[in-house]
Amino acid sequence: MKVLWAPWRMEYILGPKEQECIFCTLPAERNDRDNLILYRGKNCYVIMNKYPYNNGHLMVVPYFHTSTFDGLSDEVLAEMNLLTKFCVDCLRTAFRPEGFNVGINIGKAAGAGIEEHLHTHIVPRWSGDANFMTSVGELRVIVEHIRETYDRLFPVFNP
Repeated sequence: MKVLWAPWRMEYILGPKEQECIFCTLPAERNDRDNLILYRGKNCYVIMNKYPYNNGHLMVVPYFHTSTFDGLSDEVLAEMNLLTKFCVDCLRTAFRPEGFNVGINIGKAAGAGIEEHLHTHIVPRWSGDANFMTSVGELRVIVEHIRETYDRLFPVFNP
């Protein structure tokens, strides 16, 4: 029997929860590679999900702290959508996925892991990527180390 390990998930599950909003503190640190920030726009930035559902799972995050659309200007909302499209285009170039899940979870009941700061998820998908491991084994298999994924995506986002 083969054993597959996903120890990085336990860090999130059991680890201490941040007191401050990470979507506000990470871009202020200016340590983009360590913080997995791929791209900075005027009103929003693109960050890799540290605990991805699939290889290449990205998020578009406004710099403005809000848990809903309230307070976001039309300019910010437009940039969120444009960066979401940009993420899809970059992921197509880097990974050639067969499809995407794109969405926003507003509130804990909707599945928001970080409910205090609105963000858009972009998850590349391939046929068969949600196989028995996820549905029966309750385990996800990410095929590439997150730093390798960052290094593959960064030049695509920043030519």
